[in-house]
Amino acid sequence: MNVRIEPSWHRVLASEFEKPYFRTLTDFVREEYMHKTVFPSGRNIFRAFDKCPFDKVKVVIIGQDPYHGEEQANGLCFSVNDGIAHPPSLQNIFKEVESDIGTPIPKSGNLDRWAEQGVLLLNAVLTVRAHEAASHAGRGWEQFTDAVVRELNQRQQNIVYMLWGNYAQRKGSIVDTTRNCILKAVHPSPLSVYRGFFGSRHFSQANAYLRSVGKSEIIW
Repeated sequence: MNVRIEPSWHRVLASEFEKPYFRTLTDFVREEYMHKTVFPSGRNIFRAFDKCPFDKVKVVIIGQDPYHGEEQANGLCFSVNDGIAHPPSLQNIFKEVESDIGTPIPKSGNLDRWAEQGVLLLNAVLTVRAHEAASHAGRGWEQFTDAVVRELNQRQQNIVYMLWGNYAQRKGSIVDTTRNCILKAVHPSPLSVYRGFFGSRHFSQANAYLRSVGKSEIIW
């Protein structure tokens, strides 16, 4: 199956694209784009991978599914396009970065700058119908992104996994904790952020770990 994804990821995931579930998923997604409004735009479905090649991954942040509001989703979890107001969870992430390492809250919520430094901003589900949260859940994306985590775990080590909330923690449960750094906290949503996301200091911890294994820090 011809899937347009960054070449290093294509090599790693090639067998996944040939599995029956992925063919069924592709048919479903194609039909949705033809008849519904779906986010992100088709060219950005695999943008998280395009911005962060397999061999460059230093940090993995796991989200659930793309933003379902107009012009928000850009293919990177928690990220929004330039000029779009910061959704509440992203605003809370920036507040924690500021509190942890002193970086002021930026005007743009576009996290391309993180991805280009080696942060894989991975949603578990890569598409969503407009204004219908989780509308593409249970269609096969979760199996695909499980394979992404599995391949990273098998082929790479010394990666920081930032697992925010129960959903991300379940998805990251297969990661070998002896060969990687696992950072867990509640989700940065306004519903839970004061129960341990604020004050978690994941960003400074991630950089300390990266330094300890001889990798360059992320400029958060």
